[in-house]
Amino acid sequence: MKKGLIVLFMLFCINQLQSQVLISLIFGDKLNSPFLEFGLEGGTNFSTISNQESNGSNVGFNLGFYFDIRSRKNPAWMINTGVIVKSPMGAHDIPVYSLNDEGLDETFSGGKVDREIRYFNVPILLKYQFKNRIYVKAGPQFGLLATAFDKFTKEVDKDDVTYKKTIRDQIHVIDAGLAAGVGYHFNVGNGLNITLQYYYGLVPLLKGDTTPIQYNRSLYLTAGIPIGKGKAARKKAEKEAEINKVILPEDEK
Repeated sequence: MKKGLIVLFMLFCINQLQSQVLISLIFGDKLNSPFLEFGLEGGTNFSTISNQESNGSNVGFNLGFYFDIRSRKNPAWMINTGVIVKSPMGAHDIPVYSLNDEGLDETFSGGKVDREIRYFNVPILLKYQFKNRIYVKAGPQFGLLATAFDKFTKEVDKDDVTYKKTIRDQIHVIDAGLAAGVGYHFNVGNGLNITLQYYYGLVPLLKGDTTPIQYNRSLYLTAGIPIGKGKAARKKAEKEAEINKVILPEDEK
């Protein structure tokens, strides 16, 4: 039953973000146990592209869900995974290039270009939490390309003129690399997680790329909130209380 709920949840997350929030609120308690924590995670990421001339990081908002699967032998060790459904990467203010259109080239000459590449990212990280509630994690992360575009912008008569060029066919569909992070698990409520995590891409970004090869780089600052953990704990307590009501009279005989 639990596996079916997890698969259903993942399918809805990929199709639409609203379903992610809805299903998590409905089934969150069923996806939590003493050795499994499920929750929503979101925050800000600052992305760059290595070997790409640009000015500053591309700032984006990320949102997804996570699972912490604890070891039964040593609960301090766990597998941290999930899906970052909304995860824009890219670069800010790269050089303007020709659009092979005389009118557009003239319009955006002297402007700027922001490159945004959106993925569904799946980290599979080994995580260790110390007794002081600080944790560290590291491992591979895999990305499936959703969309990619360059946004041309130029100020004309105090108004911004923009143009979006789709570049999805120029980007590799699969991205992969290494992720490492550090965070803190607050001992309040059901346990808020604050994480600082860095992603180091190892798969060339562009198809047919020549030297120098470009790779994705991204720094994530996220907050994770367990969903349904309190409800699951209450259900467990109620079940144990019902069992005790049945057992205690027998013991007293």
